[in-house]
Amino acid sequence: MERRKFLIGASALTAAFPLGKLTAAESDVFPIVETAQGKVRGLRYGGVSVFKGLPYGADTSGKNRFMPPQPVAEWSGVKDAFDYGQIAPQIPGNRRHVFADLILNDVQPGGMGEDCLVLNVFTPEAKTGGKRPVIVRFHGGGFYGGSSNTPGSDGWMLASFGDCVVVTINHRLSSLGYLYLGDEGDFADSGSVGLQDLVAALGWVKENVDAFGGDPDRVMIFGQSGGGAKVSNVLAMPSADGLFHTAGVMSGSSLVSMTREQAAPVADKFLKQLGLKRADIRKLQEVPFTTLLNAQAEVEREERMRGEAPRSFSPVIGDALPRHPFTPDAPPMAKKIPMIIGTVLDERTYRERDFEMTWEQTKANLTQRVGDEADRVLALYRDEDAAATPYLINARINTDATFRRGADVMSDRKATQGGAPIWKYLWTVPSAAFGGRYGAVHGVDVPFAMYDIRSPLAGPTYRNRELAAQLAGAWVSLAANGNPNNKHTPDWPAYDTEKRSTLVIGDTSEAVEDPRKDFREFWAAQSAGRRMI
Repeated sequence: MERRKFLIGASALTAAFPLGKLTAAESDVFPIVETAQGKVRGLRYGGVSVFKGLPYGADTSGKNRFMPPQPVAEWSGVKDAFDYGQIAPQIPGNRRHVFADLILNDVQPGGMGEDCLVLNVFTPEAKTGGKRPVIVRFHGGGFYGGSSNTPGSDGWMLASFGDCVVVTINHRLSSLGYLYLGDEGDFADSGSVGLQDLVAALGWVKENVDAFGGDPDRVMIFGQSGGGAKVSNVLAMPSADGLFHTAGVMSGSSLVSMTREQAAPVADKFLKQLGLKRADIRKLQEVPFTTLLNAQAEVEREERMRGEAPRSFSPVIGDALPRHPFTPDAPPMAKKIPMIIGTVLDERTYRERDFEMTWEQTKANLTQRVGDEADRVLALYRDEDAAATPYLINARINTDATFRRGADVMSDRKATQGGAPIWKYLWTVPSAAFGGRYGAVHGVDVPFAMYDIRSPLAGPTYRNRELAAQLAGAWVSLAANGNPNNKHTPDWPAYDTEKRSTLVIGDTSEAVEDPRKDFREFWAAQSAGRRMI
C-alpha cells in the first residue's frame, strides 16, 4: 500500500513538473547566460547570481607556456560555473607566522594547475541591459602567490551592497608568469605574460559583461598589495587602453618594473637549476610545472643565503609593458583615469615579528636608516602616538619609508600630470586581532573595501559595518560616477600637490589637508639624499 501511494504521488509530480521544463523559481536558482564563447550556468542565492571558474583564456600548459594568453575555444551546450577554477602554480605560503592565519591565503579551493585563466562573476541580475558599474579586482600576493579563490576575494557582499557587477581574476604568477627568456623569438615577451593575462581578462569583460548586467563603459580595476602593483603596471600597458575607466591602488603603489638587464641574470640562474641553456628554452614547455617551481624555490633560497632580497619573478619591461609604471612620471593612460590611492597606517607590522621589541632596538633600527637624527625622528613618532609599542612604531617607520613613500610619489606624479582627478586615503583603524597588536596592518582595509567584515582582520561589529559602507561606498561610486563621494563617506576633495587633501578613515573619518606632513617631508628628503624636519 505504501509503495502504491509513493508511485501515485510521483506520477502526480511528474505531470505537474514535466522533465525538461523549469518553473520560474527554478530558473532563477540556476541562471544561464550566453557569453561570446558559449552558455554558462551559475547559482543564484540571496539576490546575487554567482558564476565561478569562467575561462577567459586557453590552458597555459605545453605550447602555450610562456606565451601570450590564447583565446578560449567555443563550446556547445551549457557549461556549469558552480565551482572555482584552478589557481596558478605557486609555492604556497605557510601558517607558521600568525598573520598568515588572519588573511586566510592558505584557503584556495579549485586546485593548482596551468588551466588557470579563469574568472568569477558576482551580479545582482544576470541579464543584458542592466548597465551596472563593474568592479574588477586583481588579487594580492605580490606577483608570486595568491588567487581570487580565497575567502577575501569573494565578491558576493560587494555586489549586493553596491548593486554592481564584481569580477575577480586568476592569472599566471611567478616564474610561469614573469620569466624573461630573451628579446627575440616566440618568447620575446615572456617576462610579462601574467600581466597580459589581466589584459585578456579585461577584454573578456568588455565583450561579455553586458550579458551579466554590467556596463562595459563603466569598468573599474582595483587591488590591494600585489593587486595594487598589478593595477599600477596595467596603467602602463597600451593594450589595456579603453578596457577600463577608473582605477584604485590599495597599499601597492608600484613605481618601477624590472628591466631586461635585471631580469636576465635571474633567468640564467633558473635555467641553471634545470640544467638548461638559453638554446634549450623551448624544452621548458615540456617540463612539469612542479619541476619549474622547485627550480624557482632554489633560486630564491640561494639569494637569501647570500643575504640578498629574493628577486622574485615580476613584470619585465618589453613590448607589452614598454615603460616603468610610474617612473619617471605617470604613464600617459593614467591622465584620463580617475583614481583612488590609499595606504594603511601600520602596513609593515605584517612583516615584523618581534612583538617584545624595546625602545633601544627601535632606535638602533632607525639609526641605520637616518644616522644621528634617530633621536629626533623617534621623538616625533612617539609624540604622535604615546600609547604605541616600540614594535608598532618600528613598523610605522618602515611603512612611511616604503609603502607610504611609494604612494606619495605615485599620487604626486599622477596629480602633476593633470587630467582626471585623484583621491587619496589613509586608513588608521587598527585590526582588533590579538588585542590590536598589529595596529592598522597591511590588508586591514580589504574586507571593508569588499563590504565583507567576517575576515579575522575585521570582525562583525556595528562600527565595522559603518566603516565598510564608507570604503566600499567610495569604490562603488568611483566605478559608477568617476568620483568616490557618496552618502556613506564624508566630503572628500580631490588630491593636489598644494593642499594634499586626504580622507583619514578613523574613529571619526574626515578629509585632512596633508596629514602627517612632518613624516611625509622627512622621508621625501631622505629619498632625495637630504635631511630635514
